[in-house]
Amino acid sequence: MASYDDRDGKIWMDGALVDWREANVHVLTHALHYASSVFEGERCYNGKIFKGRQHSERLHFSASQLDFEIPWTVDQIEEAKYAMLAANGWTDAYVRAVAWRGAGEDMGVSSRRNPVRLAIAGWEWGNYYGDAKMKGAKLDIAKWKRPSPETAPSHAKAAGLYMICTMAKHAAEAKGCSDAMMFDYRGYIAEATGANIFFVKNGEVHTPLADCFLNGLTRQTVIGMLRDKQITVHERHIMPDELEGFEQCWLTGTAAEVTPVGQIGNYNFEVGALTRDIAESYERLVRA
Repeated sequence: MASYDDRDGKIWMDGALVDWREANVHVLTHALHYASSVFEGERCYNGKIFKGRQHSERLHFSASQLDFEIPWTVDQIEEAKYAMLAANGWTDAYVRAVAWRGAGEDMGVSSRRNPVRLAIAGWEWGNYYGDAKMKGAKLDIAKWKRPSPETAPSHAKAAGLYMICTMAKHAAEAKGCSDAMMFDYRGYIAEATGANIFFVKNGEVHTPLADCFLNGLTRQTVIGMLRDKQITVHERHIMPDELEGFEQCWLTGTAAEVTPVGQIGNYNFEVGALTRDIAESYERLVRA
């Protein structure tokens, strides 16, 4: 696979489709220094982006949480996504929209005079966790914790919030794991580095209450699917010592889709019937 900065194709950038290798920013871009950036990850299936509009709406929300406004409407962002896909000839692809404070008159913490930029790229991407999608991912337990909402805008999909995720995932991969599970600032189970987490016990589903981390669109979709199937879902605070009593586990996210988990630290889980059913049901839904 070619480097992400050296490929053929088109990227939508600030209102125009540009050649992939020309979609560049200046080294004094504010977001590069101060993380003033928000983004969305989306998947296009059979020519249709799943929950595309909700992603674009959340992009605007995330920007507002970082105190900037994207100068393109949700409708314009939606149009740009499909223009990018068409220019590259893709009907099945991952879509990445990113908005940031660019280079301008300010180069300190304050950046009110700098322009807000927007780019939409995409690429063809298979399973985020590789063959773990079938046999169950192995997760480490991260030393880094999701921050308090009083510390950071935890409900925004903001680039800066992923710094500890990258560090936790690198540490997990060094141990032969696919990812890491993170606790929140209070010590409750929170999520993986880029995906929400679900557990099964006695036929009921338990998932951490999304009160200090991103309430993922895939998470919301899966909760709705489970309730449609008359399966009880508990959104609640989950303590680490409860891991021993859970029978099944899976991750959800746009990139992860629904991925079963076979192990977290020293705890093992069955890739059971409910996990497989919800994964298959989600696959049917996004391709409907």
